[in-house]
Amino acid sequence: MTANISSYHAHIYYDVFATRGVADGIRSQIAERFSVRLGRWHDEPVGPHPQAMFQVAFLPQLFPTFVPWLMLHRAGLTVLVHPNTGSPRADHLVHAAWLGAVLPLKGEVLPEMQDIAEMDTEPNTRPQGAPAA
Repeated sequence: MTANISSYHAHIYYDVFATRGVADGIRSQIAERFSVRLGRWHDEPVGPHPQAMFQVAFLPQLFPTFVPWLMLHRAGLTVLVHPNTGSPRADHLVHAAWLGAVLPLKGEVLPEMQDIAEMDTEPNTRPQGAPAA
């Protein structure tokens, strides 16, 4: 039920040496087109994530435009999109959608429950253009 989804995360994975530049280009395009919260670069695995990535937090109303855009503009990178419902383990492992290869997550490090009010979804981008294809 979508009423239980407070926000979404997209984790965009890259290789530090081979595709960080590609990821940077995607990140720049996202910032130009979408009102989202771009997370920090993580050039080493962090939390449940098995490789370098950055996170994009976005509100449910952006899903119908942002996720299809990611599908077409991920430039071969793997992307994990998951809801935030207050159940991080299930959100990452059960309710997630993968664009590209499915990567093995370390689910044991994720808590069963989390207060979704703690999640920062305030946009830190200032889009200049429309989310064109």
